[in-house]
Amino acid sequence: MSRYVFKLPDLGEGTVEAEIVGWRVKPGDEVKEEDVICEVMTEKAAVEVPAPVSGRVLSTTGQPGDLVPVGADLIVFETDAGVATEGGNGAGIPAAKQSVAERVAVSAPPAPNISSQSVPVAAKVVATSNGYAGGEADRHRVATSPAIRRRAHEAGVDLSQLSGTGPNGRIVRADLETFVANRAGSRFGRPKALTVRPLAVEPATQEIKIIGVRRVIAQRMSDSKRNIPHFAYVEELDMTELESLRRHLNSKLEAGVAALTYLPFIVSALVRVVRDFPQCNALYDSERGVLVRHRAVHVGIATQTPDGLKVPVVHNAQELSLWDLAAQVRRVTEAARANRATRDELSGSTITVTSLGKLGGIASTPIINAPEVAILGMNRAVERPVVLDGAITIRRMMNLSSSFDHRFVDGHDAAAMVQALKERLEHPATIFID
Repeated sequence: MSRYVFKLPDLGEGTVEAEIVGWRVKPGDEVKEEDVICEVMTEKAAVEVPAPVSGRVLSTTGQPGDLVPVGADLIVFETDAGVATEGGNGAGIPAAKQSVAERVAVSAPPAPNISSQSVPVAAKVVATSNGYAGGEADRHRVATSPAIRRRAHEAGVDLSQLSGTGPNGRIVRADLETFVANRAGSRFGRPKALTVRPLAVEPATQEIKIIGVRRVIAQRMSDSKRNIPHFAYVEELDMTELESLRRHLNSKLEAGVAALTYLPFIVSALVRVVRDFPQCNALYDSERGVLVRHRAVHVGIATQTPDGLKVPVVHNAQELSLWDLAAQVRRVTEAARANRATRDELSGSTITVTSLGKLGGIASTPIINAPEVAILGMNRAVERPVVLDGAITIRRMMNLSSSFDHRFVDGHDAAAMVQALKERLEHPATIFID
């Protein structure tokens, strides 16, 4: 037998350290090569780190929330004789294992200015949230790992039905496997193994350590709000005509085809409007002190997912028809929610649209998705009485809430852009006129 020391590998994108989110193994556990041993979080992504070898865990480094430098000892294994004594970044791994270490599954972090550089270790990168706007985390969210959430989703298991045996009630792999096995047994008439737990008195307070994806969200939200002087602007839109067009188009759809929402109409109008307001379709490079205006419109779609807020991107939206926009919006948002989005699908946005759907409220003040300089927020559309041509009538109304970086977008230009967008949406035929 021999010792194999696995060091925290270089996770790409200039990473110098990573935060321990959670361990999947403990000293004494037997693991197989490629079993996930822990989850770590860089500034740009959550990463599941697999075992480089098979063996028994002798020791681990760090607790959840601790930062570990790249190249530092992460975990020590006891392995069969002949396996290299040190690892990390593929160093010393036999040829067969080296090929495994070079196979990478990437689900990109959403920061708009991230390059698509590959990760040089066998790590699965789980998309993190872009720090943008709107909403707070689900305070009652089940504590577990992204991988277990994914397995539970594939197995059709509601994780809230499980009782976790991990630290602080965290659901671990064995909990899910036991639940699935018991469920399968009950279908064939075999009795399920029941675990009787005494009733516990709920504590008066609960302390939740902010780590992993939530820590990255908190950091990016704080940076955006602290560094960007936000200018908020809210305008009322009459959506009656657009609603009539939407219903007409949906009535012509074949059975099983997803219905059109307001979002593709708004994006379609937005890509035409920003051509006259290029300062709103831009990114601020703070290191160089340069505002980079983009001719193409890459629209970020703020999306709530089980892992937190993410911003999948519809690239080159200006080239897409209404139906193509609707399809692309559905595709990237569904991929983000299912944790299947690629690095390219979660990066490169130049302006973001956010919506709380039925929870949209009357108005909101969305936080800008840095390094962008503008974000548009859709609020709830409702029918209410308004005065039109001197008479009171019922119209379908919606507020459009927007925020702009006041360093680069003047109040007059922000208001003019929203007014131009309002005109197109209230007269929907103009959405399709260049």
